Amino acid sequence: MDTELDRRTALAALLSWQEAMGATAAVGDTAIDWLSRADLAPGAAFDLAALSGAMPEPGSEPSPQMFSANAAATTLSPGFKPVPKSAVTVSAPPIRSPRPLSPISAATAVKARSLSELEAELSAFEGCSLKSTAKSLCLFRGAAKARLMIVGDAPGREDDLEGKPFAGRGGQLLDKILAAIGITTDQVHITNAVYWRPPGNRAPTPAETVACAPFMVRQIELVEPDVLMVLGGVAAKQILDAQESITGIRGHWFETISKSRTIRTMPSHHPTYLLQTPLAKRQAWRDFLAVKDALSR
Repeated sequence: MDTELDRRTALAALLSWQEAMGATAAVGDTAIDWLSRADLAPGAAFDLAALSGAMPEPGSEPSPQMFSANAAATTLSPGFKPVPKSAVTVSAPPIRSPRPLSPISAATAVKARSLSELEAELSAFEGCSLKSTAKSLCLFRGAAKARLMIVGDAPGREDDLEGKPFAGRGGQLLDKILAAIGITTDQVHITNAVYWRPPGNRAPTPAETVACAPFMVRQIELVEPDVLMVLGGVAAKQILDAQESITGIRGHWFETISKSRTIRTMPSHHPTYLLQTPLAKRQAWRDFLAVKDALSR
């Protein structure tokens, strides 16, 4: 049964944690510029070990300092403060690649010399069952040549109606994230792992992604990106042959081999997933910041 001491101890720990997270007031006088923190998540300075060491032993009386307004400053590592933009350095995670990871090697099956020729080949292609149920071929939107190429999972309803990838709410969110890191839609090449909408917006089957893979490999060769982002588990499986879930590999750099070129590749959450799971936006934001840093080098 909880005692008054247990409740006071738990309350002290909770208040200290909230202050370490930056909640120093219920409503602040000025808004917090969260973007100034760059890739530092709220609570980055929180030191659980230090807090644990400051907790009283069972049966002992907690010190009055634990309930003071300055508890976090005395029991934790130095308090978290917003970092000036000029002092922020975004460090990319190390490349996590036990072997050079290459898109499916059947690229030689497609000989298109331009994206228009690639589109013509796809229009004549009858090897993917998705084509028979979709309204439109969704090849790409954005720049034909770009330093950043983004590959999502599959076209959705709005994409199918408009004939271009990421035309719906997920695409609008993607455009906002790109704008936040200083990239406009005419500076990026955006496509999907498959080129036609699956019925009912279901996930593409392995057979459907394999059918589209040679065209995707050739598309990467034609775009010649310096950095590749794969958004979603289907895209990660196709491009990186990933056996783990997207939550297990996102935020880590991989190497993709394309026509003897090594392309730094970052997997992350799909924008549609971010709309359904807002808490994951902080993870995706860190991934996009790492991509911005890689492009600036």
